[in-house]
Amino acid sequence: MRNSSRGAVDPFIVMDVMEAARAAEASGRHIIHMEVGQPSSPAPAAARQALAEAMERESLGYTVALGLPALRARIARLYADWYGVDLDPARVVVTPGSSGGFILAFSALFDAGQRVALGAPGYPSYRQILKAMDLTPVEIQTTAANRYQLVPEDLAGIDYDGVMVASPANPTGTMLGLPELSALVGAAQGRGAAFLSDEIYHGIDYDHKPVTALQVSDDVCVINSFSKYFSMTGWRVGWLVVPEAQIRQVERLAQNLFICASNASQVAALAALDAPEELNANLAVYARNRALMLERLPQAGFDRIAPPDGAFYIYADVSHLTQDSRAFAAEILEQAGVAVTPGLDFDPVRGAGTLRFSYARGTAEIEEGLDRLRRFMETRG
Repeated sequence: MRNSSRGAVDPFIVMDVMEAARAAEASGRHIIHMEVGQPSSPAPAAARQALAEAMERESLGYTVALGLPALRARIARLYADWYGVDLDPARVVVTPGSSGGFILAFSALFDAGQRVALGAPGYPSYRQILKAMDLTPVEIQTTAANRYQLVPEDLAGIDYDGVMVASPANPTGTMLGLPELSALVGAAQGRGAAFLSDEIYHGIDYDHKPVTALQVSDDVCVINSFSKYFSMTGWRVGWLVVPEAQIRQVERLAQNLFICASNASQVAALAALDAPEELNANLAVYARNRALMLERLPQAGFDRIAPPDGAFYIYADVSHLTQDSRAFAAEILEQAGVAVTPGLDFDPVRGAGTLRFSYARGTAEIEEGLDRLRRFMETRG
């Protein structure tokens, strides 16, 4: 059988790095993982306990397509608690991870051939999912002066049907304030374009709180997930908040594409929302790790970094060290035993001169990784 042109997407390079690290570990080496954006902590204890109890008393069959009503109501309350936003639970859609949310949102909002503006560097799966759905990603090179976030001036003269932003962003960790986010929403809505906000790293912030697009407008689509702040990557459960006019459209798509998100994961997610002490303890680890990275990466020679307001990444300009970030990352893995992600994943234009370092692991592992990177750079000269 022939392959479709829609399936001809680029690989997710960080997954290739993970496989190379796994192979190195299988050969007996100890690898420090700074490549993957995944907490090393498990799902909160309350989430695991809730699921264990549910498994004893329930069959955990299909839920309704939009998700467990109790979970949707609790997510809506999160917006009141975190942002002071009064959100109708009917607008909350539980999804199979944020990836399922992207598929539902792109399907509901865009027709084949339409164009979606994205800032670069950015999460690579945005453009790959768009391509696989016969949509056109329009990648716009952002600047350090704008903290690697889109600004309305970047959109001037661009033909687009939608705009997607992330704050805190992957790979930079930079955030949009309320004025900046409002200006972008206004620019998109001024031309009748859809506005999508990826807020998967909300909750992982350090000096100031992130802003949700729902503080600006109800006519936006917000994507979030239990993967990062709630330490539930492999559970594959996330959510969308959609305008009222899109609820039934998204529901029909969810019924046919996924039936529903995992019932078991939804049960655990509901309990995770009420585990603040454990989640804040995880955040304290990220804060310690961030301070270590900001102090010691420059000492190792990685001194050109984006200012990380949130998430758990450091994005470094290494163009003075290499013009092949993929080869450089492979060299670091081979010689230092540290897995890092080449910037080509996030920016096909400038990514040959950048690396992303994740500090989502335990502090002892981060300290060891920084020691190895320093020794590597000293021997590299």
